[in-house]
Amino acid sequence: MNADDVPAQKPTALQQIKAYHEQTKHEFNRFAKSLGYLDWANQPDPFRRFHGAPLISLPLLTLDEEPFSPSYEALFQEASFPCQAVTLKTLSRFFEYALSLTAWKEYNGTRWALRSNPSSGNLHPTEGYVFIGDIPKLSLDPGLYHYAPKEHGLEHRWQVPSETAQLILQHLPTEGFLVGLTSIHWREAWKYGERAFRYCQHDTGHAIGSLRIAAATLGWNMVILSNTSDKTIEQLLGLDREQDFQQSEREYPELLAAIWPNTRQTPSGMNLAFEKLSDEVLLAGEWKGEANRLSKDEPVHWEIIDEVTEASWKSTQKSEILAFPTSATTPNLDDKSEAEPLAGQIIHQRRSAVSFDGHTSLPVDRFFTMLLRTMPNSQLPVPERPMPWDTLPWNPTVHLALFVHRIDGLPSGMYWLNRHPKERQITDVQPAMHEQFVWSVPENCPAQLPLYLLEEGDAKNLAMQLSCGQEIASDSAFALGMIAEFDESLETFGPWFYKRLFWETGLIGQVLYLEAEAAGIRSTGIGCFFDDPVHRVLGFHPQTKYQSLYHFTVGGPTDDGRLSTLPPYGPHIT
Repeated sequence: MNADDVPAQKPTALQQIKAYHEQTKHEFNRFAKSLGYLDWANQPDPFRRFHGAPLISLPLLTLDEEPFSPSYEALFQEASFPCQAVTLKTLSRFFEYALSLTAWKEYNGTRWALRSNPSSGNLHPTEGYVFIGDIPKLSLDPGLYHYAPKEHGLEHRWQVPSETAQLILQHLPTEGFLVGLTSIHWREAWKYGERAFRYCQHDTGHAIGSLRIAAATLGWNMVILSNTSDKTIEQLLGLDREQDFQQSEREYPELLAAIWPNTRQTPSGMNLAFEKLSDEVLLAGEWKGEANRLSKDEPVHWEIIDEVTEASWKSTQKSEILAFPTSATTPNLDDKSEAEPLAGQIIHQRRSAVSFDGHTSLPVDRFFTMLLRTMPNSQLPVPERPMPWDTLPWNPTVHLALFVHRIDGLPSGMYWLNRHPKERQITDVQPAMHEQFVWSVPENCPAQLPLYLLEEGDAKNLAMQLSCGQEIASDSAFALGMIAEFDESLETFGPWFYKRLFWETGLIGQVLYLEAEAAGIRSTGIGCFFDDPVHRVLGFHPQTKYQSLYHFTVGGPTDDGRLSTLPPYGPHIT
């Protein structure tokens, strides 16, 4: 047998992940493959519905009615406001702050919706689900519901007996429930082609942040069930029911998260391995509804997205050990300042900036606070970490390379924020970067903030060039790239962790979105950047074990006066 007769060995899942990541990089001389134009006639519907599933409308609440919104700053202060019971109103508030519409924009007869959770290109590939049991004050039947953001309602997809729901939720505290997230890859691929899988994962991270912060406004806890297999998620959310998706674009499982009010119950192991449950349990109850078709014609097929989806599929399943708090929150409402903006106001007004004014600056103390909010304080056990970092059951894998333009009291230049478990130790990353970097700690920098000046100077043009020539990266107060410990993370956890790297960047982005709003300015994510040129600027080797996954920028926004803004819900919306 000669060499030509030897069958080619199929690449491993890890090799496929790395091949996808390399192929979908942007370079100065080429962009990742896309259709090359926007097929407006086949643009996917941003709203999924399940025709035939009963829709339960959630009450539309104002900010001045119960459950009241705490102040934004109170979210980051332990024991600062009371825990709410799970009722129809609190569940409505939860979805309002997490995944609902926040406004409609209109220009020249064209109208589009904005949501609480940001999305790449405002295309919204993320769908949300909730699985609940018997909760006396909730007045909803047990089972699985799909959240319909346009209607602000819950579609009852799977009605189950109380005993089945109790079996599935048996390890959660009283009134605990599950939230699931899925992605419809076609919504992003319609515009972004093969790079779309990355953007779907960014958006999952944004949604993790919006869910966690929404839960925090009600005094609820949340943690991602990271040990749960994708097959289990697929079964619970009904994504494997081909008869319900016959004519529609497929949804792919991303995650399940447990949510529960503060509790005095003790820790417990949680195993959602449906394959270990009896067929009787799996077949219990009744499924309702068929998914709507989102595009008029068949979606454009991107084989490389199918390949990376399969390669990043999580097939392993272990019990989840959830560290529930052992004592309930004791509210301390006396510290709340009426002058502080409400969390609900900040969430409602969050927008992705389209352009910046090129002159707005940010006080250095506020800049330090923003960066501190992105720090998970990984020296602490997961349940004791600051919100929203208590929802990620892994240590940080992403660092920030900052391009500082206009921070009052801080020299312009390139900086590095180290988010490693041993935050002040830079022994791993420093030798991999340029030798001329100074690695000095800025004056008055908080001791708990591992921020280092790499190189002083004007970085505006550099930030713009690296971000596909977009002026939003240079006209801002600062821009940044999110740099992941790529190889080590995938080799330690497995190929399925590829998606989680992006989730972490999306959660960082969501924190910065809200921090910018609270500071009276605005921000936006940047998905288009030149991957390897970013690495070369930092001094990383071309085959670096670090990878830039997401960019972000914060500054003073400019408004487009041609656009009209309409309320998110009401008779004007059809």
